[in-house]
Amino acid sequence: MSEISQLSPQVVWQFFDQICAIPHPSKHEEALAQHIIRFAESEGLSVRRDATGNVFIKKPATPGMENRKGVVLQAHIDMVPQKNEDTDHDFTLDPIQPYIDGEWVTAIGTTLGADNGIGMATCLAVLASKDIEHGPLEVLLTIDEEAGMTGAFGLEQGWLEGDILLNTDSEQEGEIYMGCAGGVDAELKLTTERESVPAGHTALKLVVKGLKGGHSGCDIHTGRANANKLLGRFLFAHAQPLALQLSSLKGGTLRNAIPREAAAIVTLPAEKADALHTQFTAFETLLNAELGQIETNIQLSVETVDMPANVLKHDSQQRLLALINACPNGVMRMSDDIPGVVETSLNLGVITTEENQITLLCLIRSLIDSGRIHVEENLTALAQLAGAACSFSGAYPGWKPDPDSEVMHLFRETYKDIYGNVPNIMVIHAGLECGLFKEPYPDMDMISFGPTIKFPHSPDEKVNIKTVGLFWEQMVAILKQIPVK
Repeated sequence: MSEISQLSPQVVWQFFDQICAIPHPSKHEEALAQHIIRFAESEGLSVRRDATGNVFIKKPATPGMENRKGVVLQAHIDMVPQKNEDTDHDFTLDPIQPYIDGEWVTAIGTTLGADNGIGMATCLAVLASKDIEHGPLEVLLTIDEEAGMTGAFGLEQGWLEGDILLNTDSEQEGEIYMGCAGGVDAELKLTTERESVPAGHTALKLVVKGLKGGHSGCDIHTGRANANKLLGRFLFAHAQPLALQLSSLKGGTLRNAIPREAAAIVTLPAEKADALHTQFTAFETLLNAELGQIETNIQLSVETVDMPANVLKHDSQQRLLALINACPNGVMRMSDDIPGVVETSLNLGVITTEENQITLLCLIRSLIDSGRIHVEENLTALAQLAGAACSFSGAYPGWKPDPDSEVMHLFRETYKDIYGNVPNIMVIHAGLECGLFKEPYPDMDMISFGPTIKFPHSPDEKVNIKTVGLFWEQMVAILKQIPVK
């Protein structure tokens, strides 16, 4: 057990410590799922799984509370696997190493997994508790939320009996979420042709790193830089004057994380190598002037590498660099209905190079279907101009706010009774599973809340210790106040 297991509330932190010790990146959650199943069985609780792999646990009401509305506590099992370049970590084998950093808990060199590990730990703590008052209780733990919401897509009618769902995947204490953005994955594939490296060329690797990255929904409005866009910008501007020929381009690792690093292998006439060094250094100075208030650790470097087998032909390279440079990225539109909330955004999350193809993966988010469709049309048109193929997959709906939500009003009053002030009622520009849950369970009343988590989906991820205690306090209080059915 690590030092975090002694934090308060101890029951929550001990479960989170166990979660950190068991590898559980998206699509590799089975070991943690089995650990949770063994825990539930040891508590004498009913546990089952659906065909998708979601875990369902049921706990009877405490005596005298049997007539209350049923509540479903919900979290997702998987975490986003992101690490610093100099961190040696295999997310499928190695435990997360959490530690206390002042008022926060963070991890050594990797994402912490507080998203959604703290929510999951709280659900398990409620199941383990013998003194929390609650009505009929279910816990739903979904799989693969971060990489495609597979578990939420697979949730079928008839598995849940509750009237109210409390989603624990929000990341700002003092806010209740009652709506979220929908989204869709976009894939642009550019078929490329190659040729031999010209005589007299030297090979160099251009690297952009040190960016903050972060969540492509929650952090998209912060002005954080996208490494794919920065490197594409430089290559587009300097390929012709420096006679650069691109061999490969790679950036980002997840379509729902703002890319922190990107790298390109290029060749150019040996006599122009010094000029490339000079121009890339000047570009770093320019970026610090433009972005230095937000991106405080921008690092650009040029490295000598082995000569690649071949390079892109001129036409393929021109079309690729134009495609990257013109690809929309960031906030497309702010909401008119909800001040301060992003309505529609796009994240150019991943670029990968294969022998005869280069792929761009993007994630479009929008509070409204028309906004999402408009960006889809923009990408389709851009792909047509560049001679690329464009496809969309994994579309999931937004969660439309319900101003008459009984549990939202109940939570707000309970919060006011505890703290003397009311929480903010919010809509989040991120994909919560509630939108998908509404399809098989349209009448279920839902809200989302959680502790304060900063920089999710990046190695800077951290959770505020005090707010975990507040989150637990709110969970206990709301369960006690659930009304009669």
